[in-house]
Amino acid sequence: MSEYERIDRKLIHKGSILDVYQDTMKIPNGNTAKWDFIGHKGAAAVVAVREDGKLIMVRQYRNALERDTIEIPAGGRENTNEPFIDCAYRELEEETGYHCKKEDLKFLISIYTTVAFCNERIDIFLADKLTKTGQHLDEDEFLNVEFWELSDLLDLIRQGKLQDGKTVSAVLAYANQIQQK
Repeated sequence: MSEYERIDRKLIHKGSILDVYQDTMKIPNGNTAKWDFIGHKGAAAVVAVREDGKLIMVRQYRNALERDTIEIPAGGRENTNEPFIDCAYRELEEETGYHCKKEDLKFLISIYTTVAFCNERIDIFLADKLTKTGQHLDEDEFLNVEFWELSDLLDLIRQGKLQDGKTVSAVLAYANQIQQK
């Protein structure tokens, strides 16, 4: 049993992607503390591998960093009841213009992005039986599709130039899976 107890949770901000709360917590020494909590619907992402072995990546502007990033295709679940695999299936085609059968998506890894204050979970899948279809970007989405060698992405990680947590985790998990075969 935990020595921590939530006494109260107040919604501070309801957003389109996340909700911000202030929790009042009873902590082990008997005192209370105010903790921030961000509630998130969760997301899914895909390591998409073409027949030639290149990974399909997306380059997009990220406001929080004020720069472009290179990432695996990903997106948020429409609601907390949407299966992660359904989200991955949708986002793969929307963002990259590549499609696969849902049953060909293979679970790779699950991560929590920021455990200190957020419950965002991202399930990451592997897709390698792809068909080119065409992007279906949301009206406020602007991204470019790029094709990368795994070795080049690993180099960017080692150099500290590829920093997106889900992408780093996914690329390393995929590289580990390849090495195990």
